[in-house]
Amino acid sequence: MAKRRKDKDEEEDTSFKLPKFDPEAFLKREKRNIKTTFISFLFGIVIAAISFGFWVLLSGQAIRWPLVLLLGIVTGSWLKYLFIKFKVDLTGFTKTNWFSSYMIYFFTWLVVLMVIVNPPFYDEEKPNVTLVILPEMQEPGGTVMILAKITDNTGIDKQDITFTVDDKSISSDDFDFIDNVFRYTYESNATLSGDETYNFKLTAKDSSGHKTEKTGSFTISTSTLTITNPVDVETFPGPKVGWDTSITFRVKAKVSRVYYTVDGSNEINATYNQNEDRYTTKPEMVGWPIDRSNVTIKPYAQVVYYFQNIDEKFSNTIVDTSVYYFNITGSNIGTEPNLKISLPGPHYVKSPGFETLALLVSLCAVVLIFKYRKKHRRK
Repeated sequence: MAKRRKDKDEEEDTSFKLPKFDPEAFLKREKRNIKTTFISFLFGIVIAAISFGFWVLLSGQAIRWPLVLLLGIVTGSWLKYLFIKFKVDLTGFTKTNWFSSYMIYFFTWLVVLMVIVNPPFYDEEKPNVTLVILPEMQEPGGTVMILAKITDNTGIDKQDITFTVDDKSISSDDFDFIDNVFRYTYESNATLSGDETYNFKLTAKDSSGHKTEKTGSFTISTSTLTITNPVDVETFPGPKVGWDTSITFRVKAKVSRVYYTVDGSNEINATYNQNEDRYTTKPEMVGWPIDRSNVTIKPYAQVVYYFQNIDEKFSNTIVDTSVYYFNITGSNIGTEPNLKISLPGPHYVKSPGFETLALLVSLCAVVLIFKYRKKHRRK
């Protein structure tokens, strides 16, 4: 029994043999791999330069990126002919070798192309301008804020911004440009009795000479914010109202909230009625006095805005130039708590960058490493 086990162990020992190392074949294979890597890398750079030419020629075309990507993918099939042209010995060239060569070519092409189609090598993008007017319509004596978020891939300087109001040039000293945000405040005439509309133009130019123009207008009017119900509220001593009398405000500008003060204090929010496009309130709200005449109401409208991905709050207020009078009678006055109004807040949008490309490169690298290790384990 012991003899059989001994014979079996000897037979197993003699069946295993270490593979013979051929240094000449190893050096030949490694030189070939270095040569194919170098050819694939240079070929990727050459095709990237050719693709750049197509990128420029197809400027403004929606199919530009799909066509250039197709060019980069299809052109990879020329690698085989290049290897033959440069007399590369493809004996024993496995699928893994072909995959590695193609990946080296493709990602070289992609990275080089992404670099040369962007500044400082190439710039075809105009400045991106997001324009906001706070508010579009204002009462006499109020201010109008003209805001613009101006971004560009090469950057924008303040001296490259021109601004005009009714064809009158505004000096750069009279507006601000901080952290890509343009800001100009127009102060209206408090003695204006009619309606006046003002036109403006904002022009931003980048270092490559590309320009973006934005035009707009705003209006100064005594009818921007008014009380439409009840009537005769501008005449002393004003109408008699009870706790359930509906008081309606109309505002012609787009605002975030409408509120008012009673006798110069007690700020109270009005409720927005979407069907009638009006704001309403009643004397039942806390802040209204009980059984009093000669009560004065002052309406206000606030507009709040946040640019995308910017924390800074931009706000302006419309102040009604009129004073309204009321006579308060009855019970249940000033019993309902003030309404809470939700105002706009910051909002963020994450733009896709090179994270996806980095992920793809990493996945391909992991696959190649595992295949390489598996192949050498078999050997």
